[in-house]
Amino acid sequence: MLGNILLLVLNVAFGLFTLMLLARFFLQCLRVSFHNQVGQFVLATTDWLVRPLRRFIPGLFGLDLASLLPAWLLQTLLVFIEFSLRGVPLGGNAAAVLLGFWGLGLVELVRLAIYLVFAVVLISAILSWVSPHAPAAPLFHRLAEPFLRPFRRLIPLVANVDLSPLVLLLALQILLMVVSGLRGAFAPLLFGG
Repeated sequence: MLGNILLLVLNVAFGLFTLMLLARFFLQCLRVSFHNQVGQFVLATTDWLVRPLRRFIPGLFGLDLASLLPAWLLQTLLVFIEFSLRGVPLGGNAAAVLLGFWGLGLVELVRLAIYLVFAVVLISAILSWVSPHAPAAPLFHRLAEPFLRPFRRLIPLVANVDLSPLVLLLALQILLMVVSGLRGAFAPLLFGG
């Protein structure tokens, strides 16, 4: 029971910090200003790690790898801790097990990125319905727009209502199911099968 409690606490802590790193990555990738409350919070929670890492990890094609790589490593470490706390016996050679953990960490990182996009789109849609002039509305609309744009091209307005967020949320749910199914692809590496 203590192991489960520890795992829950670590999952929440690592998950929240990974989400902040992913938010920083997306804000920079989409060229959204950090001069807002959300951006300032993301900077305040991640600067202590990202700024020193930028000396060693350069960006690639405008992507902030100093934010993305630690998020991946955190999720990989969390998967390793989970396996260790649960007492899962590992087989195979060390390189295969390490590759399996990296793969599972990447799957978890992608899963969290999908959850982040899901939350941004949902918040953007809700703000557009109930409080379109809220101070945070432009930020969330700007973050959601690149993900909604392809769906808006395909789905016409119905009685002046944009249904593209609903279709995108459904597509993200399907993508989450596919990504969750990828966890089993790394089992042979971890268990020597």
